[in-house]
Amino acid sequence: MSTENKEQVTASSPAEAEEEVKPKKKKVLLTAGRIEIITAVFLGITALLTAWATWIGSLHGGNQATNYTRSNNLATEGNSAYNSAMQMYLSDLMAWNTAIDYQLDAEVAKLKGSTAEAQIYENKMEAFMSQNCSKIMTEAIQKMDKDMTSPFEVEGTTEKYFEGANALIAQSQELLEEGQRDNKNGDAYNLVNVIYSVVLFLLGIVGIFKNLPNRKVVLGVAIVGVVLATAYMCTIPLPTGFNILSFFGAG
Repeated sequence: MSTENKEQVTASSPAEAEEEVKPKKKKVLLTAGRIEIITAVFLGITALLTAWATWIGSLHGGNQATNYTRSNNLATEGNSAYNSAMQMYLSDLMAWNTAIDYQLDAEVAKLKGSTAEAQIYENKMEAFMSQNCSKIMTEAIQKMDKDMTSPFEVEGTTEKYFEGANALIAQSQELLEEGQRDNKNGDAYNLVNVIYSVVLFLLGIVGIFKNLPNRKVVLGVAIVGVVLATAYMCTIPLPTGFNILSFFGAG
């Protein structure tokens, strides 16, 4: 055997051949140290998001209480205004009936040929109407045509008595609905807080597991929870008129 052949045999010894066939170890992406860092980062992020959700939820709760109170107050004012409007309407209706009586007396006096008596009734009617008719009725009388027998036949006259009351009741209903929306949004933020609490719990127990795959699973579930809860929170409206700069005196 030549020297060259001996060198080839020596170079391809069984130990070296086994070393060449042995596969290289894959690099682990999520090591224990990296998992600890990621866990710490998400603990901080989740804590901040929890504080934000708690704050916004409390603002919704405050707006809900305020809107319910204002709605109740406006409803009370609206009912009082409605009662006042009804009294004014009935008073004008009675005043018109009295005026009709004076007018009939004047017509009867004219038929009797007593012009002076007729004039007295007409004067009484004018004086009574000027003293007892509301502005709404006075305007309606001026808009009457010859075919109308009552100022209440003028279009929109009856509705004018209750315009103020209806406006207050409508505002009360709007505030009530706004309060209901605040209540719904506040409940949604409470749900987000519950999810964040579960996430904080999962992040807190990541280090308990000695097995690295178990740590990865728990960390993965926690991260998914944070992402889903945050995405859902972004769909919930902020409180009406919310401006974060106003809390720092800049809004």
